[in-house]
Amino acid sequence: MFSPLNALLGLFSMDIGIDLGTANTLVNVRGKGIVINEPSWVAIEKKSRKVLAIGIEAKEMVGRTPGNIVAIRPLRDGVISEFDITEKMLHYFIEKVHNQMLLPIPRPRTVIGIPSGVTEVEKKAVYDAAISAGAREAYLVEQPMAAAIGIGLPIMESLGSMVIDVGGGTTEVAVFSLGGIVVSRSIRVAGDEMDEDIMQYARQKYNLLIGDRMAEKAKMTIGSAYPLPEEQTMILRGRNLITGLPESIEVSSVEIREALSSSVDVIVDTVKSTLDDTPPELIADLMEQGIALAGGGALLQGLAERLSEETKMRVYVAEDPLTCVARGAGKILEELDVLSKVLATTQRGGATR
Repeated sequence: MFSPLNALLGLFSMDIGIDLGTANTLVNVRGKGIVINEPSWVAIEKKSRKVLAIGIEAKEMVGRTPGNIVAIRPLRDGVISEFDITEKMLHYFIEKVHNQMLLPIPRPRTVIGIPSGVTEVEKKAVYDAAISAGAREAYLVEQPMAAAIGIGLPIMESLGSMVIDVGGGTTEVAVFSLGGIVVSRSIRVAGDEMDEDIMQYARQKYNLLIGDRMAEKAKMTIGSAYPLPEEQTMILRGRNLITGLPESIEVSSVEIREALSSSVDVIVDTVKSTLDDTPPELIADLMEQGIALAGGGALLQGLAERLSEETKMRVYVAEDPLTCVARGAGKILEELDVLSKVLATTQRGGATR
């Protein structure tokens, strides 16, 4: 409902699109673009639950904290596992955006990307956390939908579009047409599971205990889903489980690909299952349009090639895949009247204005 007060708020309010990811949180401010891209880590004091650090600073503490401090991720597998910590993390990022402005501004409207497989209870948790963190209004959008909008796919047309969004905690696969999701799958196999695969491989083959950060580094440096033109090697450092002493081993990209194969196979099977349930007219569109690959997992070497080979369709990595969801959330805020139908609903807040 229009009012002079709402018009005045609109002039000064910074609408915010948030990709609340398991691994990273990105904040897109209307008119400014992405201003925050930080890890979704929070360091807290164990007994008092006092927050000591958030984002980059907290991630630097992982595996290096004394006994009274723990670094955690308040979102696991794409959903909130620590509500109060998530609220504080959201408040921190919203406050950080506010501090970049010279003038005092009212509370912002926010659009937050959520996994497509979340329950009504989980949707409410995200909505409540955003409102408690200082948002004036909070809208939720499923991450594959936001990614498709961020990529620029013609989702509002009578034309089939498809996105595979491989994040930290979840992989989202969705086919769109006429502003809605026709078929979708959400699985809790993504970047985190790949890191765990590498840790298990090092433990079972070399009796080497490595940490999350070393596993992630191996995945990002030499990890692949398809044979590389030139195979690579790197050093893994950890603790030998038999001797208890520090040890370094050299591993090849072939070994890391073998370690990642189970997670990659699950993602491939999920994509095939989604295509199997897609109407034939939309399949014909996808054969012409291709399939977009988004999220941090899209950067895994050879994943697009592996999916192309398995689906017999063109699969391409979207431009700047890490920011697709955040950019899409920002576009929704710019065209809220037109794109309001793509928002997810909750029993409170929801997509109604």
